Amino acid sequence: MRVAIIGTGYVGLVSGACFADFGHVVTCVDKDKSKIDKLHAGIMPIYEPGLDNLVAKNVKEERLFFTTDAAEAVKDADAVFIAVGTPSRRGDGHADLSYVYGAAEEIGQMMNGFTVIVTKSTVPVGTGDEVEAIIRKVRPDGDFAVVSNPEFLREGAAIKDFKIPDRVVVGTEDERAKQVMKELYRPLFLNETPILFTARRTSELIKYAANAFLAVKITFINEMADLCEKVGANVQEVSRGIGLDGRIGSKFLNAGPGYGGSCFPKDTLALTKTANDYGSPVRIVDTVVEVNAARKKAMAAKVINAMGGDVKGKTIGVLGLAFKQNTDDMRDAPSLDILPALTAAGARVVAYDPEAMTEAAHLLKGIEFAGSAYAAIEGADAMVIITEWDQFRALDFDRIKAAMKSNIVIDLRNIYSPEDMAKHGFAYTSIGRPVV
Repeated sequence: MRVAIIGTGYVGLVSGACFADFGHVVTCVDKDKSKIDKLHAGIMPIYEPGLDNLVAKNVKEERLFFTTDAAEAVKDADAVFIAVGTPSRRGDGHADLSYVYGAAEEIGQMMNGFTVIVTKSTVPVGTGDEVEAIIRKVRPDGDFAVVSNPEFLREGAAIKDFKIPDRVVVGTEDERAKQVMKELYRPLFLNETPILFTARRTSELIKYAANAFLAVKITFINEMADLCEKVGANVQEVSRGIGLDGRIGSKFLNAGPGYGGSCFPKDTLALTKTANDYGSPVRIVDTVVEVNAARKKAMAAKVINAMGGDVKGKTIGVLGLAFKQNTDDMRDAPSLDILPALTAAGARVVAYDPEAMTEAAHLLKGIEFAGSAYAAIEGADAMVIITEWDQFRALDFDRIKAAMKSNIVIDLRNIYSPEDMAKHGFAYTSIGRPVV
């Protein structure tokens, strides 16, 4: 099949590369010429493990193309995916749908013959209705169907999530559109992936409900971690104890500094706004949003307390800036709350992240950046782990002690064991675990 994807951001580029690898002919469209030029040169606009090789392979085999010419891509497409950004709108927290609606209007002007227009961007309930109305206004005689097909991609594992998903959700009641979507995802049918066909509004809500539920799990275990610290319990054992219950499951029960990234913060906020607009507030999610925001801010105080209550004039080596490992995404990362609070308290902060420092440099002022983990902690009064990159999981303890001025380690991801750290002579603080 011939596929056009509008938007070469995280979702659009990963989806386009994976559809091409399924054997479809895919053209990814973006108005940003510099981004398209870089893609032609094999330079990825995002860091995602394996994406550069997947793109190169399918470009070479002439199944994946990049262009700024939307008309050329859309006119011959069987399916056109809208994969543009839906950031939180300034002032009220609603999803900004201007890019989605702009793409819909352009597609309506360019499509030729029966076309399935697929909303891949995360959008509030009812957006598909508005997209359909926009296109119908532009092309009263148009032959098309608007479909919801939300993405469930984890940054850092997106290619696997696309090719071996838990499920695929498709929102449409149009039979021709169903057949097109079945053909697009045919390789997954062969692997017996559950493909759920629903009404369009149901599909739109599934995406928000899924992200909100995961955010609830993260926030719940973070609050349990706080309680563990008060009563002398171990949050990792609590997590395992409840995660072994099949009704609960073990995923997203790792205590840490709070969730961030491109999805959970904006999607939970958008869901609460939509729910309030419809007079059906989701109070649990409202609370999750508030608790998570407060938690990220509280992590700086945790660091300061571990350093004796005063960091003025002290040097803090920070490992990890991105909101999670295997991505360069800095959107709503806990580091954006923690590091400014530490510098405001008078600390000198030297940070290292394997992939996110270029983006971090635009967002964090007054921070120094190092070329390696060990360079970041050279002469430091404390080491703080914020992101759980694999390369931080097996640091040389002797080298750390030799590099640092003191022995204070604050691990906000619980990647080390308190017993091992104590054995090596570190004053070790972690999340929700007793001090040894």
